[in-house]
Amino acid sequence: MAPLFSPSRTEMSAIPPDHAPPPPEADEPTGAAEAIEATEAAPRFSRQPIRSFVLRQGRMSDAQKRAIEDGLPRYGIRYGNTALDYAATFGRQAPVVLEIGCGMGDTTAKIAAAQPERDFIGIEVHGPGVGNLCKLIETQGLSNLRVMQHDATEVVRDMIAADSLAGVHVFFPDPWPKKRHHKRRILQPAFVHELAARLAPGGYLHCATDWEEYAQHMLEVLSAESLLQNTAADYAPRPDYRPLTKFEARGLRLGHGVWDLVFTRKA
Repeated sequence: MAPLFSPSRTEMSAIPPDHAPPPPEADEPTGAAEAIEATEAAPRFSRQPIRSFVLRQGRMSDAQKRAIEDGLPRYGIRYGNTALDYAATFGRQAPVVLEIGCGMGDTTAKIAAAQPERDFIGIEVHGPGVGNLCKLIETQGLSNLRVMQHDATEVVRDMIAADSLAGVHVFFPDPWPKKRHHKRRILQPAFVHELAARLAPGGYLHCATDWEEYAQHMLEVLSAESLLQNTAADYAPRPDYRPLTKFEARGLRLGHGVWDLVFTRKA
């Protein structure tokens, strides 16, 4: 079966993929440079000079494999170079929210379940997360949620029409903490502009991170985008619709910070 979907990370059940150890140095035996090179050579994705993710698939359980084999044909969206027809995809007309980097999908499923009046498209490249999200869609009967396993930058560029989204979620993307890896961060000016252009006027872009320096980078990049305006003086309170993960709650109890940014598309 051909692959269908996209990137980043977000909560590994209780532990968001963002909190996995940063990729090792390029000169280490299993360094990020080798992994990135292998990822970019994979037939699933077109070649790009820089990617914001490295595939660390690990071992998939039999249940996750079955969830992908059975679930993707029903709940997956295949990557293509034509704009998505949301009404055909979901069988109705409704506001659409795009989530980039679903991780294991728990937060994505909770948000979709709490907002049945909206439709959601979750993008994730990692197989175990895709399988788990397919399982959640099936077990919870989430008819308003679909999944893609593809590079989000390509999905946004090729499949999301301008002025068409009610919202975009980018929760806990890989912070790429080493300075020389900052170019791999997904929230760069060019991609933020692409996201802003896909929002309908009044639509929102909601980002969250637990890396303070990345939060500062996000604030700088989003504030510089002429199509967007901040809903707060700088960082926003966590909106009620974004569930608090167990890992995040533990971090907050220990005094760790989490920063939410909510910007809207100008009319």
